[in-house]
Amino acid sequence: MIVTLIVICEVGFWVLLAAGLATRYLLKMPRTGLALLLCEPLLEVLLLVVTAIDLKDGAEPSWRHGLAAVYIGYTVGHGHRTVKWLDGHAAHRLGGGPPPVKPPRYGMARARHEGKVWLGSVTAAAVASGLLLLATWYVGDDGDTDSLQSWIYVAWRAAGIHGLIALSYAIWPKKAPQGEAPELPARDERDQERDRV
Repeated sequence: MIVTLIVICEVGFWVLLAAGLATRYLLKMPRTGLALLLCEPLLEVLLLVVTAIDLKDGAEPSWRHGLAAVYIGYTVGHGHRTVKWLDGHAAHRLGGGPPPVKPPRYGMARARHEGKVWLGSVTAAAVASGLLLLATWYVGDDGDTDSLQSWIYVAWRAAGIHGLIALSYAIWPKKAPQGEAPELPARDERDQERDRV
């Protein structure tokens, strides 16, 4: 049941995202579209509640419960950036806005960008670990919580691998091809907003 709910939450995430962006830009109803986008976290709350109820009803802690915690952590760590990225593209393609700023491709600017993305993975691992520790405490000594605790290592291992990849951009920064103009650092969002006005 938990795995099915994870799949439903993932499908629901994309359905709500598409509906929110379409309402916001195609139907020209920005507040309604924003309300739909703000419903996204409710899916994770639903998954969290159902997982807790499942454990409370005596289900043996398993990899399914661990996967649910990691999924919620990933959504917390990377969901906002994903929604923001897609919103920028929808604003450009459907709303006539300026093209979204692309991430830098070269040098230390790229390394800083990768570092920011990696912080999302650290956040995801921290949230997943917190949820898994809460679940371990919730189950107590009555159940075998080894499967829950093993997911903490999975979450931090993924964050560590991502960190090594992000660090490689700082150690071996990619250089712009010969003759290509150097990239300017990405501008602050406030500067972009001022340009639109």
